[in-house]
Amino acid sequence: MSILLIEDRGHVRLMTLNRPESINSINMALYARLIEALEEADADENVRAIVLTGAGRGFCSGADTREFENLTPENEGLVAERAELTYRLHYTIPRLKKTVVAAVHGYAVGGGAGLAQACDIVVAGEDTRIGYPEIRHGLVAAVVMANLVKQIGQKAAYSLVAEGRVVDAQEAWRLGMVTHVVPEGEHLAKALEIAEKLAIRVPSALQATKQLFKRVCDVPLAEGQDLGRQANEAMRAYRAEAMKAYAGSVINAKTEVTA
Repeated sequence: MSILLIEDRGHVRLMTLNRPESINSINMALYARLIEALEEADADENVRAIVLTGAGRGFCSGADTREFENLTPENEGLVAERAELTYRLHYTIPRLKKTVVAAVHGYAVGGGAGLAQACDIVVAGEDTRIGYPEIRHGLVAAVVMANLVKQIGQKAAYSLVAEGRVVDAQEAWRLGMVTHVVPEGEHLAKALEIAEKLAIRVPSALQATKQLFKRVCDVPLAEGQDLGRQANEAMRAYRAEAMKAYAGSVINAKTEVTA
């Protein structure tokens, strides 16, 4: 059984974490496969948007704790490898050219919450429970913490990680952790709908929008404005591509009518 299911729906690539017996907990094999699949999708010109979801009754329950018994100081190499995989996943997603939409339901906790937060857009079903309970188990929400602080601010983020709180979809929306809340069972349909709308945009313009957005989030206002000016100057190329695509669609439509 594949631990990651991959399906193309037009220009949208759907990736499904497929370890439902453990609510899609992430072991080292799944970390590695997910990183590889995301990079493959980003390099595929046919793919214009990515949807990430989980099979079964939840999105992702975080790290596979069954691997923890081997992650001891004596196994320094294995500990370092696991930490590197976690880091690489959270480093990779924001730097993809393609937009990643998370379709979340059930539990998205610990590393699962972090995975959802790493995505560009998060659609959550009403049954979603999301948060960082690591502290309850004597652990630290480590790699995921930096992104959480950037997403929702210091006070709210510290409350979540220090108290180990898991919140419902509506509170997650109020905190800014999710983009859309939909009725239970409709999370995937809504995420695909959003991704399909993104997929009809001019690819270069959408990719430049994401790249500029990520960059201006990390710099002072003046530097962000300068980056915006540079992007504005480059916009003529995106408009030319849009006009070319529009002209091509008109020609194709006329050909179909004539035929």
